[in-house]
Amino acid sequence: MPRPIRVLIVEDNQTFRETLQLLFDLRPEVQVVAGVATGDEAPRACQEHEPDVVLMDYRMPGMNGAEATRAVLAACPAARVVCLTASIERSEMEELARAGVVRCLTKDAGFDEIIAAVRDAAGLPA
Repeated sequence: MPRPIRVLIVEDNQTFRETLQLLFDLRPEVQVVAGVATGDEAPRACQEHEPDVVLMDYRMPGMNGAEATRAVLAACPAARVVCLTASIERSEMEELARAGVVRCLTKDAGFDEIIAAVRDAAGLPA
């Protein structure tokens, strides 16, 4: 089996972050390397853990998802960022795309859709 996709979760809701980690832990093709609560923590965590994919919330204390994405990609240019947010407006989606997000999903997406987005961002078939 190939090396698992290394994922960093950036999510301020601790329960949601831990639930995502538990669900990802059930999938052998994914390894959650870290989870952080703010965009401010994301660049350092990215440098430390070298994820393939960063799963990024949009609305967080401090930096929003677009600001955090720019900082993460400056720190770890090889990482790919997938945004997972509760709701999003068109202007916010455009801001995320300009920041370098490769895909944006809402939190009501099914887990299979989230896994498919992570696999796609990592360059693997969904």
